[in-house]
Amino acid sequence: MYDMGQDMVSFSHRFGEAGRPCVLIVMGVSGCGKSTLAQLIAERMGWSLIEGDDLHPPANITRMSNGIPLTDMDRAPWLDLIAGRIQSWRDAGQCGIVTCSSLKRSYRRQIGGDSADVCFVYLKGSREDIMPRLAQRTGHFMPVAMLDSQFATLEEPDMHEEVVMVLDVNAPQAQLAELACAHLAQLSL
Repeated sequence: MYDMGQDMVSFSHRFGEAGRPCVLIVMGVSGCGKSTLAQLIAERMGWSLIEGDDLHPPANITRMSNGIPLTDMDRAPWLDLIAGRIQSWRDAGQCGIVTCSSLKRSYRRQIGGDSADVCFVYLKGSREDIMPRLAQRTGHFMPVAMLDSQFATLEEPDMHEEVVMVLDVNAPQAQLAELACAHLAQLSL
């Protein structure tokens, strides 16, 4: 059993400054557990969920399936599509969750607009933590060999400037979802 101590969650200075966020973007490198955690949180909160990988154009999936890392130009239309979905929720006064690796700060700005009501839930772990998970995953287009390029691209969130909840990837996902939801529930709407 994982220790439920405070070391499994941390918050940026901007977390909660607008009350409870209306959009969560579950982020991190491939294989960190974004989809599972997002599903668990969506079920508990009753929020809509979009799997960001489902929005990739076929050319991006082909590149990644062949072990070719995406460029910023490859990612731009995908990130625009995610940003559009997020803005639609916000315009409609709805809450939602999207999974998106969000590896660079510029990507996070593009999809969240540095808004205080959009929170990035960062599943943080080392290559050694994530590699075994990725190696066991089946049915996904991202090969294990791409993990190094993900870590090379990763710019960890700025804990002073961005709205972030950081969760320890080594904790059980059900406990992480419960913890995330408990912290969100403490924030006023």
